[in-house]
Amino acid sequence: MTIPLARWLAAPLALLLALPLPACAQPKAATPDADPALWVVKDKDTTVYLFGTIHVLRPGLSWFDEAVKKAFDASQTLVLEMVEPDAQTQQRVVTGKAFAPAGTPLTEQISPNYRPAFEKAMTDGGLPPAAYNRMRPWFAAITLSLLPVQKLGYDPANGPEKVLTDAARKTGKPIVGLETFEGQLGIFDRISQPAQVKLLESTLDELPTADATFRKLVDAWAAGNPDGVASEMNESLKDSPEVAKALLIDRNKKWAAWIAERMKRPGTVFVAVGAGHLAGSQSVQQQLGAYRLKAVRVRY
Repeated sequence: MTIPLARWLAAPLALLLALPLPACAQPKAATPDADPALWVVKDKDTTVYLFGTIHVLRPGLSWFDEAVKKAFDASQTLVLEMVEPDAQTQQRVVTGKAFAPAGTPLTEQISPNYRPAFEKAMTDGGLPPAAYNRMRPWFAAITLSLLPVQKLGYDPANGPEKVLTDAARKTGKPIVGLETFEGQLGIFDRISQPAQVKLLESTLDELPTADATFRKLVDAWAAGNPDGVASEMNESLKDSPEVAKALLIDRNKKWAAWIAERMKRPGTVFVAVGAGHLAGSQSVQQQLGAYRLKAVRVRY
């Protein structure tokens, strides 16, 4: 099982920018134009756009134009997975959820054959044992999943959430979060200890191919290919039903319920969530069927 965690949650990405990472490599030339997938749910007086994001991108990729920009401009409200809180709140929540104050060091919780690779990856990222040994396994997995993509020049500052947030603030659009920062971290915190350890070990397994895997994901997203996104993200969850339920299925159901409730009021809303949630058999669009709502692909 390989689960590229940096693709799934928005909250830890902003937080991990504060870690002492080595300087990012110079980004290679990105595809100049991207046409990521966009859907719309409509009735006589309500319109909800569904846009899939990649939480971290390299600079230079043009996607906030054409139909995406038109849909955003027509919307009164921006809805994201999570609205980033202030630094003090982030620190408080992370201290309480992501680190264990005492107990068995993390290096002793994972299988002996994984320990050398784990210690090397964390040390290469500039993290001393005193820091990573107190991490809970899920947070160490998130940290490890982000380290290689940041080194390759991928950054939340270039991601759609940041671009959309800046545009919304500039135009005075309200910004709503489907989840809270604490709630996002709590998703992992509720996963069982064995599943957390397996998650960390799986992340270590995929580190050598992180560059190629992430490139495929971004290429699929840029080409507006949800099947390709699902292949790179959702398929890997099949080997861990507990993680799939926590990261994907439960959240998609909740978001579909939110959309169904929002459809009862007039107006236009632009919903931007991770692209994996809008791809595959358990997607938000599929979950909307329970409410007799249909999401239609916007062709452009």
